[in-house]
Amino acid sequence: MDKPRLSHEWRLWLVENLALGLGEDAARQALVGAGVAEDVAREEVAAVAAHPYFQACQRLGRRYAWMESVMDSYSNLHRQAGHHRALEKRADLTPEAFFTQYYFGHRPVVLTGMMGDWPALGRWSLSYLAEKAGDAEVEVMTGRNANPEHSPQAEKHRTSMRFRDYLRMVATGGETNDYYMVPRNENWRRDALAPLREDVRAPRGIIAPEIRPDMMTLLLGPAGTVTPLHHDNMNVLLAQVMGRKHVRMVPSFQRHLVYSRLGTFSHVDAGNPDLKAFPLYAEANVVEAVVEPGELLFIPLGWWHWVRALDVSASVTFHHFQVPGGNTYLPEPR
Repeated sequence: MDKPRLSHEWRLWLVENLALGLGEDAARQALVGAGVAEDVAREEVAAVAAHPYFQACQRLGRRYAWMESVMDSYSNLHRQAGHHRALEKRADLTPEAFFTQYYFGHRPVVLTGMMGDWPALGRWSLSYLAEKAGDAEVEVMTGRNANPEHSPQAEKHRTSMRFRDYLRMVATGGETNDYYMVPRNENWRRDALAPLREDVRAPRGIIAPEIRPDMMTLLLGPAGTVTPLHHDNMNVLLAQVMGRKHVRMVPSFQRHLVYSRLGTFSHVDAGNPDLKAFPLYAEANVVEAVVEPGELLFIPLGWWHWVRALDVSASVTFHHFQVPGGNTYLPEPR
């Protein structure tokens, strides 16, 4: 009787780990430790090593290792500069200093003292929103608690309702992650929400003053909403209008430490990381802050961020910065 060969999953594991630099002896030992017969393990490793497809994989593996070493070098420079210690808060920063130190420096920052001209800060409450735009039809992500994959599977959770009804849910539902108005909708473009847009101002000297509805997004939900660890493919400026948000961030150049999946999401629960399952995350330089009403959070493209609302919360985001050539974008992951 022929000896059982490797499963498809183990063959994928073998090719991937050999390509990433695992030695052949170590690979054989791992297979034997998993119950594979020693002669089968030896034959499988030898067959992989001799295959021309695998030799091409080795070249890609060496390129990947070089890129990872570059990212590790960026991490070392990041730590040497002390940027790993905290998510900075800066008061009354000039636009020139913001762009030089943070936008072009590819560093996050919380900006204070720059939303004093926002009527929304003195007006917005759930009752005010209902009075001004309660009859608008809006799209909300619902049923999130029943699906741990609700963020990458957003299309399954889109629900249309009157804005007034959603605001009532937020007011009476208590702390929950079950429903949330996230940026993946066109709510802000609806004519019925125009009175709310009039309460918003483009941060002077940072965001292009001629903002259109499609240049902004509205996030609104109860305390307890969580946006899982992910990154955006553009620079984003988040303006906090109502409530507080707890933010944790990991540098873009530490992607190899956050166990990415589906291109822009992470396997790690940054609110309660499982370091046994994801040990490399312990090496990530996590910075955090609580963003208060009237504060702006700059999220550089590619930076990983996890966000939890501590109160009933409303935020407005911008992504059209006042720079020559406009915003910079990452290509969509393949």
